[in-house]
Amino acid sequence: MPGPATFAVLAAAVVVGSLVQGTVGIGLGLVAAPVVTLLDPGMMPGVMIWLTSVYPVLTLATEWRATDWRGLRWAFAGRVPGTALGVLVVSLASARLLGVLVGVMVLVAVLLTWLVVRLPMRPSVLAAAGIVSGVTGTATSIGGPPLALIYQHVSGPRLRATMAAYFLGGGVLSLAGLGIAGELRSGQALTALALAPFMVAGFALGGPVRRHVDAGRTRAAVLVVCAFSAVALLVRSLVG
Repeated sequence: MPGPATFAVLAAAVVVGSLVQGTVGIGLGLVAAPVVTLLDPGMMPGVMIWLTSVYPVLTLATEWRATDWRGLRWAFAGRVPGTALGVLVVSLASARLLGVLVGVMVLVAVLLTWLVVRLPMRPSVLAAAGIVSGVTGTATSIGGPPLALIYQHVSGPRLRATMAAYFLGGGVLSLAGLGIAGELRSGQALTALALAPFMVAGFALGGPVRRHVDAGRTRAAVLVVCAFSAVALLVRSLVG
C-alpha cells in the first residue's frame, strides 16, 4: 500500500478521472494512470485495470439499454488477441519502459481526441480498434481511446453505455490474462479496493456535472491536464 501522501494524490486523481468518465464515457485511466505510474509504478497496470473493470458496472446500472451490442461483438473479436499481446508487453517491460508506454499512449490519445479524428463504424475498423485497445488496455490500463474515437459522434448515453460494456468485458480479459501470466499482485488489488470509494464519489459527481458543465471547456481542460501528466511521466521515465 502507498503512503498517506501518495494515497491522497492517487485518490484525487481517481475522483477526477471517474468524474470525467461519468461525463464523456472515458477518462478514468486517461487521467489517473499517468499519476499512478509516476508515483508508484509497481501498482501498474493492476490497480488501474481493477478500477476500470469495476467502474462500468456503475454506468451500466443506469444506461445499459443504450449499449451497441452489435458493434461490441466486432470490437471484442479484436480485443482477445490484443489482450494476449498486452500481457506479453507487461511480462517483458521494465517499470521505466512501462512509464514511457503510458506517457506516449496518453499523448497519442490526447492528440487524436483534440483533432477529432472521425473513423467509420465498420466491422474491420471496430476489430482493429479492439486489437489496439487490447494491447494498450492490458499493458497500460488505457484502452478506451481507440474505440471511443469510433463512437464519439453517437449520443451521450450510447457512448457511455457501449464504452462501459467494453471496459467491463475487456477488463475481465486483461485481468485473466495478467493473472495467468503471474503479473498481478495482491497489493494492487488491495490498493484498488481502498481507492474504490473515491471512484464511486467521482461517478456520483459526474451526474450533475454532465447536465450543467460546458462540455467543450471541460474537454479542453481535461486534455491539457492529461497532456501535462503524460509529459511529466515521460520526463521522469526517460531521465530516471
